[in-house]
Amino acid sequence: MSDLMSDGLARNFLAGAWVEGDGGARIAVEDPGTEEHFADCALAGEATLAKALEAARVSFERGDLADMQPSARSRMMVRVASEIRAIADEGATILCRESGKTLDAARDEFEEAAQYFEYYGGVADKIEGKSIPLGPDYVDYTTYEPFGVSAQVVPWNFPVSIAARSLAPSMAAGNSTVIKSPELDPIGLSLLGSALERADVPSGVVSILNGIGSELGARLVRSTEVDQIVFTGSVQTGQAILHAAADSVTPSLMELGGKSAAILFDDADLDMFLASLKSGIFYNAGQVCSAMARVLVDRSIYEDAVERSAILSNGLSVDHGLINPDHTPVISDLQLSRIENVTSTARQEGARIAAGGARLDRKGHFMAPTILADVDPASHAAQQEIFGPVSCFTPFETEAEAIAIANGTEFGLVSGVFTKDLARAHRVARKLRAGQVFVNEWFAGGISTPFGGVGKSGFGREKGLEALYNYVRTKNVAISLKG
Repeated sequence: MSDLMSDGLARNFLAGAWVEGDGGARIAVEDPGTEEHFADCALAGEATLAKALEAARVSFERGDLADMQPSARSRMMVRVASEIRAIADEGATILCRESGKTLDAARDEFEEAAQYFEYYGGVADKIEGKSIPLGPDYVDYTTYEPFGVSAQVVPWNFPVSIAARSLAPSMAAGNSTVIKSPELDPIGLSLLGSALERADVPSGVVSILNGIGSELGARLVRSTEVDQIVFTGSVQTGQAILHAAADSVTPSLMELGGKSAAILFDDADLDMFLASLKSGIFYNAGQVCSAMARVLVDRSIYEDAVERSAILSNGLSVDHGLINPDHTPVISDLQLSRIENVTSTARQEGARIAAGGARLDRKGHFMAPTILADVDPASHAAQQEIFGPVSCFTPFETEAEAIAIANGTEFGLVSGVFTKDLARAHRVARKLRAGQVFVNEWFAGGISTPFGGVGKSGFGREKGLEALYNYVRTKNVAISLKG
């Protein structure tokens, strides 16, 4: 694949060139499905980061994107989309091996990445200001300007699609971008560099660096050369980044954790709900910030819902991602241990294990698809993000109680409502404290629908036209015509 892995070493994409790690440093990447070494990745350090930031600044000041004819910028981004599709098959195999997800899901990531570039490429020439009437003695107008250098820290659960989700609007707006890839599965994301290279994106516009979050990531977000920070990941890391950003007052976009609840009313279609449960908590082994982590069920149908959900969970096929099973491993042994500890604590606190509850006895980091029933809404399992294939079921008596429980965490990313009553769906959706509400289908929506949370789920929005305006700032020009 280009010069990325010409000798088995995944390199950094530094301002259009493929480079090794500082001093030859590298990091080993594991296949979570086999626990075996998959590849080595060049490890960027302080020197490489300094070069990336300098190249980004020079490129921005030169106007490589910002001064490019908007229609030309649009065409360039469509070329990037085409080149991403050209590497999708090879990239999917790599991403599947390093992340543990299914081959189909990995291929879908590259397709989604291409769609982000098409979508924002389509609006790159439509970022328009407005004229403000101040009377005959003035001309007043606004323009949207890029921030400059955007620092983007990408998580390991969907590295390719989430990187594209932020990179595409950043480029459409005219920014230069430095991406810090996740150390657990950096190689698939690095392939985006090949697409940028083949699409003739100016060399200094984007760098994709492999590095440790607490080291390279921390240096990146603290840099005075950074004009904007975009982060997707844990609350704790987001808080640390915001502390760093406060010193330089750097604008930040945060997409953090979630503990999202689906409310299952007594008239819900259980078959429809079960289809959503399968994708909502078991897709990517539950390593999804907007996963269906909690299920609140009307008591009249509670036991039926728990039983059928357990049957679904126990019937999922489990295997390496290359086989495209229903259920795949989690990213690492550390992540598996964390998930197991939470489920063990939940059992001790009175939760009933309706399905799963422990790691599977097989090679790879496999957690059994798990349904926890009778979960106390105030318990650790119901309050903290598990980030694994574990859903917590809790009964409720009234609509008001369901809403209170759903809103009863520090998070507010997404929520869901399952009901045939359209009036109730609107009423409950209005009262749920979340950035997005799904009705009768978990993960409804798409690239064009804004995504982001409230509370400790973060602030700002990704996806859709709304996201584009997180990557620009408004300038007002007021001209006096007097005299």
